[in-house]
Amino acid sequence: MSTPSLDGSFARGAQRITSSALGPYQSAVIRIGFSATYLLFLLRELPHRHEMYGPDAPWRWDMAKQLISGNEAFSALMWSDSTVWFEIVYAVTLLSAALLMVGWRSRAMSVLFMAGVLSLQNRSIFLGDGGDNVVHLMSIYLVLTRCGQVWSLDARREARVRRAKAEAEDGTDPGVESQGAAALRSSARDVTGPILWAAFGVALVVGTVMDGLGGTRWLPFLFWVLWIGHGVWWAVNRHAPRSELRALLDVLANLAHNVTLVVIMVEVCLIYATAGWYKIQGSRWQDGTALYYPLKLDYFTPWPALSDILASNGVMVMVLTYGTVIVQVAFPFTLFNRRVKNVLLVGMMCEHLGIALLLGLPFFSMAMIAADSVFLPTAFLVWLGGRAVLGRQLLFSRRGRVPEQWRGADEEVPRHDESDGHTLVG
Repeated sequence: MSTPSLDGSFARGAQRITSSALGPYQSAVIRIGFSATYLLFLLRELPHRHEMYGPDAPWRWDMAKQLISGNEAFSALMWSDSTVWFEIVYAVTLLSAALLMVGWRSRAMSVLFMAGVLSLQNRSIFLGDGGDNVVHLMSIYLVLTRCGQVWSLDARREARVRRAKAEAEDGTDPGVESQGAAALRSSARDVTGPILWAAFGVALVVGTVMDGLGGTRWLPFLFWVLWIGHGVWWAVNRHAPRSELRALLDVLANLAHNVTLVVIMVEVCLIYATAGWYKIQGSRWQDGTALYYPLKLDYFTPWPALSDILASNGVMVMVLTYGTVIVQVAFPFTLFNRRVKNVLLVGMMCEHLGIALLLGLPFFSMAMIAADSVFLPTAFLVWLGGRAVLGRQLLFSRRGRVPEQWRGADEEVPRHDESDGHTLVG
């Protein structure tokens, strides 16, 4: 029989996970980190795109078609072997990564980004490494998060609408009131969202008719649920913004976001736990010499002199080898001790920075650092955002003015009390 205190705790917990999307700063960092990682990757491989994913790839289109028919993966590049179609898909993926990074129409761009990542990676699946696998998974998770709450153009636009509403309701100054009303009318006349929704609907119908959404059931189902859900969300928000249906949609979106954020945390923990425990079983990791061997491979030595200096120091090699295993194995067990967790988090990020520098794997390191960022403390991220806004304002004040659209940028941050935010991320 439940006690009143337990019932009260359960009610508070349910209220907490349904009333708001937790970890807004962490989800924003994930959005920015993974979209920036893939954007830079696509830009770097722009001269080689045809050899990697296009018509000149060693893994030919017909071979990819045969493999995908067996593993039932999704790739829009399988809709046609035309070079023009490949260029369109590559360009759309690159553009969606850039727009998602700055948070423009985050919901739509997250879906487009996911479709682009899956299309390119599944076209030449044997080119990927561990970082590509992480980007693959996170592109799917991002679709279910409300990752544009802060540090995005969406948040800035919503902040302007909120200010316009407040000014229009105040009515103390007729000029201010008309300005607020104009901002509200501009928001009401927004046609970009419906146009994107209609374009996605056409693409979804074509993909369904052509049987090009992959052989699995979950991905077409996800596409259709997202498309219908976004349409319902827009209609309800437009015609019944204060209705119970609107509140229900908010609850469902918050639940999806919070559950997905937990899944991302579990995913990161599994990555490090499995990597650490597999390393323990290796003899080279047990005797402390595992780091020595990749430092002697030409393929993984962008700075041979630096690698030689490190490899020649046996004590440093042993310390880094054992330290890597200890950090990876211990991290999942430290999540409920913030101080220890934050220390190991810094250690893991430094480890990935070392991998990027010494082994020449920058995009793998960027992907893993972006994944690690889900555990960064909220206070640190708020401080970092404040310093970025201050630096931007100082930069433009030296040039004589601050752009109008950047004034009051701190108002885009959702206001939560100190208890708000995820316990694991501070």
